[in-house]
Amino acid sequence: MSAWPILPFAVLLFSLTSCEEPQQMTVPDQTKRTTSTIEQTTTEQTDHLIEETEESLMSYPSGSLLAAVEDNDRKKVEDILQTEYSIDEQNDKGETPLLIATHHDFVEIAKLLIDHGASIDIQDMIQDSPYLYAGAQGKTEILSYMLEHRDPNQEIVNRFGGNALIPAAEKGHLDNVKLLLTDARVDIDHQNNYGYTALIEAVALRDGSEIYQQIVQELLNHGADKTLRDNQGKTAEDYARELGYTELLAQLTKS
Repeated sequence: MSAWPILPFAVLLFSLTSCEEPQQMTVPDQTKRTTSTIEQTTTEQTDHLIEETEESLMSYPSGSLLAAVEDNDRKKVEDILQTEYSIDEQNDKGETPLLIATHHDFVEIAKLLIDHGASIDIQDMIQDSPYLYAGAQGKTEILSYMLEHRDPNQEIVNRFGGNALIPAAEKGHLDNVKLLLTDARVDIDHQNNYGYTALIEAVALRDGSEIYQQIVQELLNHGADKTLRDNQGKTAEDYARELGYTELLAQLTKS
């Protein structure tokens, strides 16, 4: 009768230990906390992105763009312009957002609206348009941007029948006069309801001071017609003589 072989102790010990279930690796608490923080941050970022997207796509009630421009809130204006909002909405005075921005000389907002297609020709209840108002009231930077990016409708006139050049000359806005004359799309000899041209108004309705001497010279340099008469039958030269504006008279009579 053969005896069971005596196994070496080391082999026996290996056999016993190999039958035990493997132990799971313990993850340090710090690693767990780091992983949790990353997951939370990622979730927060995703939620924030969703909120921003929803906000950019949300619809705004009527009047929102007008109010945002009035408040000079560029960020709100930008958000609204990302939606299908009517950029040329009008308030009860007929003012568009661009006209309001021009009124207040909100240059950056005006440029933003122009870039997004806002009309420069829509008139309010007193027949001001963004283009006409910018010309008349010395909003030179906005006017310059309009001329660079739009083709103004020169057939649209203000409540006095004038174009952008006539009030610019009469109000002493030399930079606007230069800008409009250099652009050359405005009619230098346009006559308003009173028969006044830019040249006649710069002489007849003002004080003959140096700024008007400069404006008159700019108009003459660009070929303004000195012979045109207003509804009273008077030329710019007639007014300069009547009012005693010797410097202007010298400019107008110079060959």
